Amino acid sequence: MRGFLVAAPHSGSGKTTVTLGLLRALRDRDLRAVSAKAGPDYIDPAFHAAATGEDCVNLDPWAMRPALLRSLSWRFLGAGDIAVVEAMMGLFDGAADGTGSAADLAAALRLPVILVIDASRMAHSVAALVKGYRDHRPDVPFAGVILNRVGSPRHETMLRAALEEADIRVFGAVPGDSALSLPSRHLGLVQAGEHEALGDFIARAASMVGDNCDMDALMALATEPNEPRDAAELPPLGQRIAVARDEAFAFAYPHLLTGWQRQGAQLSFFSPLADEGPEPDADAVFLPGGYPELHAGRIAAAATCLDGLRMAANHGKPVYGECGGYMVLGEGLIDADGERHAMAGLLPVVTSYAQRKRHLGYRRLQPLGGSPWALPLTAHEFHYSSLVSEGEGERLFAVRDARGEDLGEAGLQRGSVCGSYMHVIDRAD
Repeated sequence: MRGFLVAAPHSGSGKTTVTLGLLRALRDRDLRAVSAKAGPDYIDPAFHAAATGEDCVNLDPWAMRPALLRSLSWRFLGAGDIAVVEAMMGLFDGAADGTGSAADLAAALRLPVILVIDASRMAHSVAALVKGYRDHRPDVPFAGVILNRVGSPRHETMLRAALEEADIRVFGAVPGDSALSLPSRHLGLVQAGEHEALGDFIARAASMVGDNCDMDALMALATEPNEPRDAAELPPLGQRIAVARDEAFAFAYPHLLTGWQRQGAQLSFFSPLADEGPEPDADAVFLPGGYPELHAGRIAAAATCLDGLRMAANHGKPVYGECGGYMVLGEGLIDADGERHAMAGLLPVVTSYAQRKRHLGYRRLQPLGGSPWALPLTAHEFHYSSLVSEGEGERLFAVRDARGEDLGEAGLQRGSVCGSYMHVIDRAD
């Protein structure tokens, strides 16, 4: 495997756009470019997939066991000619306990780090900034920088001169381009599937990045492949699992689904927004997270879908919802305008997007009686909706944050139906 990690000093530096440009530029060279996203982000991987035509996997150094990281990097990244891993936040930013950063991932997988610098408001000071990142941790294999949002040829000359004096390699200098920006909403970027002109955007990014970066030098960066090995993964919910998938239910981790398939489970997919229900022969149903709060009216009107969920529950089939899926399994969802929409009514839960409060962070879960799994878990929580009411039912998880602080119990189970706001990532045994 040849590959590297694209990082930045902070969010907003343009590393996602640079990553997309690199991936498409590499593919345009008839290479099989594969990718991963560091951390728990479930939005950026869809952009990667649009650029490469390949599945993008999450590699989370806080929530995933080292054995799973090695297994996933071998299976997903080792399958390509060259691999590009995109960091999250700043290079050394991780969980609340200070661990789980992209730097930790680079050190664990021996991935050379390319630091994307937003150079739009600096000149010679760039050297001091980059030297700090280069020297902060000797175990992180720092390779060099890509200068982003460069103002002019004169600006580029000053930046390169300062970095050359500091013995820092420059792999490229990408001019500023107002067209190379992606719209955002409350959980991050607007989803890839909602961009009508995403293909044009990626092509423009590939042209800008490919024309202004030393692609041959980047391709020459080498990492030693991990030894092939397997890691025990989360048991599947059933043998034939129906998975909700559309713009309202897009936040399913690829490694979770492929892990179930590797254990013999068969997956089918249905779109609640298209009023499709789970396959009748499915013996379990999974509703992942997403943006149901933006589509509450359509979901409430999707009688075929909601009846299918109720029928599965009436037959005692496991029905499991995470975050947005949990909201839809409830009795009602209040949208941003304060209007309440009836949901599946399978759990005594009412949630509201009108009463917004950010809930964000890694979680350690100890399963309780209602959980689909009996082993300790790691998870991530990220939502702006709030619980308005939560009735009686068996709880799913005892929850602690990354620093070990007790957050109480979360989730509900009633009959064969259960859910919580937690996005489960890995087993923690």
